[in-house]
Amino acid sequence: MLSDMRTESWQILPDDIQLTLSREALRRAAETLAEHAELLAEEIEVGSLSDKGGPEALRLFAAVVRATNSDAFGPVGHA
Repeated sequence: MLSDMRTESWQILPDDIQLTLSREALRRAAETLAEHAELLAEEIEVGSLSDKGGPEALRLFAAVVRATNSDAFGPVGHA
């Protein structure tokens, strides 16, 4: 029932608003992934996790996610 209400609410939004909200959700998800990669890199560096070349790989992953995200979607909203 709640799922049906959410679907209906989503569908009444104009397409441009749906697109804006979707892009922002993807941007936030990508930023969360990048932040988690950096946190893992720090944990490896301080010795909480064993180091097998991970910190630099995680930082590279974070940079790629951020670069891909900004290139693909650009800024959202009106400033």
